[in-house]
Amino acid sequence: MKHTFMPVCREANIADVPALARIRSLDGGDEEYWKVRISDYLACKTSPRLALKPRVIYVALEGDSLRGFIAGHLTRRYACQGELQWIDVMPERRRDGVASQLLRHLADWFVQRNALRICVDVDPANIAARQFYTRHGAGILKPHWMVWKDISAVLGQTP
Repeated sequence: MKHTFMPVCREANIADVPALARIRSLDGGDEEYWKVRISDYLACKTSPRLALKPRVIYVALEGDSLRGFIAGHLTRRYACQGELQWIDVMPERRRDGVASQLLRHLADWFVQRNALRICVDVDPANIAARQFYTRHGAGILKPHWMVWKDISAVLGQTP
């Protein structure tokens, strides 16, 4: 049966980092590595190539439980204005609208900053992610990159 309760989304803070690292490490990598990487990203201590400092992480919560997160920043990479850095959802909550809800929050953040052309690095072998992005209006930019020519279209989509 499909889960119908939609979590509450809010901006992440440093206290969320251990939970974010735990979720991120489920798909690979060491939890300690992700704690440092996510903390440094959130604090603007490290940056992806051509990233600008404005960045955000949104978390999806059900009660006190963190169910997923999405991160993005402004950029100049590939003539884009923004980049989706990470999106991760707990395995038991995948394919039930949490990722779509998080994507809408990030899209709104980009639109508020007049950043419409948004790119995301996604492994060509990650069929589920590529289908998710395509379903939400992204197209192919390069073999490892997809792009929304206008991310504001995501805001008009329903879950």
